[in-house]
Amino acid sequence: MAICPKGKISKGRRNKRRAQSWKISTAALVKCPSCGELAIPHRACKACGNYKRAEVLKVN
Repeated sequence: MAICPKGKISKGRRNKRRAQSWKISTAALVKCPSCGELAIPHRACKACGNYKRAEVLKVN
């Protein structure tokens, strides 16, 4: 039994398929419980410097 190679896939078709996994998604944001600004979850708030209601950064 002979093993037949798969048909040639052009570079354009191959790259179109691969490009779908590299799409940029929007960042998830939550409201800071201290100041109400939008912040990245599990990070210190850039507006007030609080994390879990404790000040961890000094913000001017």
